[in-house]
Amino acid sequence: MALSLSKHESLSLVKSDSTPLTAVVLGLGWDAAPKKGLFAALLGGGGGDDIDLDASAILLDSNNKLVDTVWFQQLQSKDASIRHSGDNLTGDGDGDDERINIDLAAVSSNVTSIVLVVTSFQGQTFDKVRNVFARVVDNSTGRESEVVRYNLADAGKKTASVIAKLTRSGAGWTFTALGNSATGRKAPDLIGEAQAAA
Repeated sequence: MALSLSKHESLSLVKSDSTPLTAVVLGLGWDAAPKKGLFAALLGGGGGDDIDLDASAILLDSNNKLVDTVWFQQLQSKDASIRHSGDNLTGDGDGDDERINIDLAAVSSNVTSIVLVVTSFQGQTFDKVRNVFARVVDNSTGRESEVVRYNLADAGKKTASVIAKLTRSGAGWTFTALGNSATGRKAPDLIGEAQAAA
């Protein structure tokens, strides 16, 4: 059973035998908040508008300098260790809406932090979404097993969040839940916030 973290809590990404995880999926999911008001009620309470949130990974070195960015305009890292599933424009459906696959063993040695950020491309604020979560899935054996999940609290009238980070820890990695509200529509807008959180 996966562990659920609160803001600022961390977990070492290791298998049950204490060896480091070698391949993980960072999953992000969300739902549009239901519309409010009489008109919505008359229509059966319907869901909210489509929300285009984007998950991105910002890779930093030990000096917090930018190494690479994986987002909807660059779906693979330069070292090919990180691959993005592609852009989900609505948040419809259950489970992960966007996924970032990471071969931890292949991440360039100069990368010490991978910061997961979420941005609202159309500028819709996070009070228009609900059930936002980030999770880490062990994909080392090819059979996916959820390791840890972080449910983002209400981020209010902001358009982005620095949701979590992976930091290199000896031979392995540590996942830390963050949930820092920010402003931005694309991954490059969040580089400064990612550097501050790393």
